[in-house]
Amino acid sequence: MHIVTAKEMYEADRYAMETIGIEGKLLMENAGRAVADKAEERMTKTMRVLVVCGSGSNGGDGFVIARTLLDRGYTVRVFQLAPDGKITGDAAYHKRLYQTIGGKIERRESGASLAVALQESDAVIDAMLGIGATGKLRPPYDEAVERINQADLPVISVDIPSGVPADEGHDGITGIKADHTVIVAEPKQSLFSQQTASYYGSWEVVDIGIPSRACADSGRYVWGMEETQSHLGERGRFSHKGSHGKALLIGGSQDMPGSITLTTKAALRGGAGLVTTGTVPPVIPSIAAHCAEATYLSLNADDRGRIALQDVDVSGYDALAIGMGMGREHTTAAFTRKLVSEAKIPVLVDADGLHHLKQDMDILKQRRHPSILTPHPGEMAMLTGYGIKEIIQRPFAISRQFAIEYGVYLVLKGSFTIVTDPEGNQWVNTSGNAGLAKGGSGDALSGILLAQVMQQQSIQQALSIGCYIHGMSADQQVAGSHSVHDLTASDVIDGLASVFRTLS
Repeated sequence: MHIVTAKEMYEADRYAMETIGIEGKLLMENAGRAVADKAEERMTKTMRVLVVCGSGSNGGDGFVIARTLLDRGYTVRVFQLAPDGKITGDAAYHKRLYQTIGGKIERRESGASLAVALQESDAVIDAMLGIGATGKLRPPYDEAVERINQADLPVISVDIPSGVPADEGHDGITGIKADHTVIVAEPKQSLFSQQTASYYGSWEVVDIGIPSRACADSGRYVWGMEETQSHLGERGRFSHKGSHGKALLIGGSQDMPGSITLTTKAALRGGAGLVTTGTVPPVIPSIAAHCAEATYLSLNADDRGRIALQDVDVSGYDALAIGMGMGREHTTAAFTRKLVSEAKIPVLVDADGLHHLKQDMDILKQRRHPSILTPHPGEMAMLTGYGIKEIIQRPFAISRQFAIEYGVYLVLKGSFTIVTDPEGNQWVNTSGNAGLAKGGSGDALSGILLAQVMQQQSIQQALSIGCYIHGMSADQQVAGSHSVHDLTASDVIDGLASVFRTLS
């Protein structure tokens, strides 16, 4: 599935109608009937359904929904907020069809008059405002949104919760807090924005006949179970440990051994054929106690137990991950920059390594092999100079700008982790839960990503697969023996076995 902005969705509609020749009335019919089908799965014939319609396509979808449900034996009540003169075109056509089969319409221009109708209803279908809504709501929609949100009734929104913008970058939203949203054709950008995602409730997408190629220029995609299963490579019967990559992990320090331990364990569980961890000598016994299968590279330490500036030969390895638990000493940072600039293999940089690179970002532009950065919003703010709030509000735009400028693969971690390739194409991960909001989760993810990068997929596919299986493990753990409160990174790593069994 593509992820689209309001403008891109309008262009897709235009393409379907003008280039393909699908009439707008038919698209509206398809949308309304598809939403009605999904609404029926959440309602019973004894429920009194209130369909609240505005003007435009969203309101037109509402009239189709009302007609479909009425024809199927539901008790339907339509509340039209927009004046009659605003109901035009395809929406007016479907309004007439609804009335022709005996449907009644209550015309109200005050949201406050919804109160009685809500008291006499068992479910609400929100078809007031579509993807064009931006900024502060005006009467009567502001009052209607407030009344519906206060009504304690199940609410199904059509395409997008009314009042919620389709695009990212908005704050101070006033919109319907839907229990479920039936998204028409393609998910909108705001579905994957931390500021607006909660308004959607649960969600699903319905096909209304708009060709997929109509949205191909968006460059944004959803990555889920289907994509992961399609691209997760099978292990050949005659493969050997060298077939699945020799990884080098560099990180840790005398006072921070845990991070690199988690990354090492995750790389092993995530599918790497061989894993070597380079760190200072005092840390090696700690890692070895948890990861008997890894080998170790002893690195020189400074007087504080941090990795010192030195030469490391990475030519025998297939990929490198660096940064976890290294600290931010000047000599350690110089070591990271030297190694990243010289390594002629894919390099993943996380945690302290991102701070090391900040001092000379041109290193990334000069590299001729894949570079992968995995920041959380705070680290992304450090790298870009944007505030954390702006990173959260505009993750797509800022990630794309950064990835293109520096020629890197960027994994911006968060509630919806976004993988961006150097050309600016983006994939949003759909797995994971609040249990991952805990120290060590990012270290585990880095190990999984590094393991996948060494397999047969493209770099982007490997990163998206890694993000998905990391989140899927958390989901399975919470669905089983853990909760979002007690889940740890070690639990996620241990759960990878179940994930791979499920996906195979």
